Amino acid sequence: MYFDPTYILVIIGAAVCGLASMHVKNTFNKYNDLYSSVTAQEVAATMLRDAGIDDVRIESVSGSLTDHYDPTQKVLRLSESVYGSYSVAAIGVAAHECGHAIQHKEGYMPLKLRSLSVPAANFGSVLSWPLMVLGIILGYRPLTTIGILLFSLVVLFQLITLPVEFNASSRALAILDGKGVLRGEQLQGAKAVLSAAAMTYVAALFSSMMQLTRLILISKRNDD
Repeated sequence: MYFDPTYILVIIGAAVCGLASMHVKNTFNKYNDLYSSVTAQEVAATMLRDAGIDDVRIESVSGSLTDHYDPTQKVLRLSESVYGSYSVAAIGVAAHECGHAIQHKEGYMPLKLRSLSVPAANFGSVLSWPLMVLGIILGYRPLTTIGILLFSLVVLFQLITLPVEFNASSRALAILDGKGVLRGEQLQGAKAVLSAAAMTYVAALFSSMMQLTRLILISKRNDD
C-alpha cells in the first residue's frame, strides 16, 4: 500500500493542535479551583457597562469552553461552566469575550478584517481540496493552483485572527487588573488561562501552514 510521505505534515499539525488543546484544558482546570468574590457573568456585565456598551446581552450556552462573542447579533455567550462560576479561569474567559465586544464597539480594524474574511475562508476550506484532487486527476495545473490559492485564504484568516485574540486578552487582563477584579495569584491565573487559549490559535495557524505546504508539495510532485 502506497504511503504519501507528505501526510507526515498533517500528523505534525494535528499533534501540535492536540497538545495545545490539552494544555488549555489542563490550565483551565487548574485555575478553575481558584475563586474570586464575583461570578464571570457579573464581571462581564460590569466590563460591558463600564465600556459604555448597553446593547450587548449576555447569554448562557451549553457545552464547555464554547464561549464567544457574536458581533452580528450582539450577544456575548458564556458556556455553562463559565457563566455563573466564581473561578478565576471562568472570569478570564468571560473578560476575554468582553474584549471582543469592546473591539467591536471601537471598530478595531483586525476584527473588521477577520469578519470580512470569514466567507472567503469558508469558501476556501470547502473547495480547495476537491479542486486539487480534480486538477491532479485531469492533469490540469490551473485547477491545482486555484486549490492552493483557495486554501491560502484559510491560512490568511487564521493569521488575521492572531492579533484579534491577543488584543482581546490584553484588554481583558488590563481591565481585570486596573479595576482590581483580580489580584496577585488570581490575575496570574487568568493570564495563564488566556495565554494557553491563545496558543490554540497559534497551533491552528501552524497546522494550516503544514496543510498548505503539503498541497504545494503534492502539486509540485504531480508536475514532475
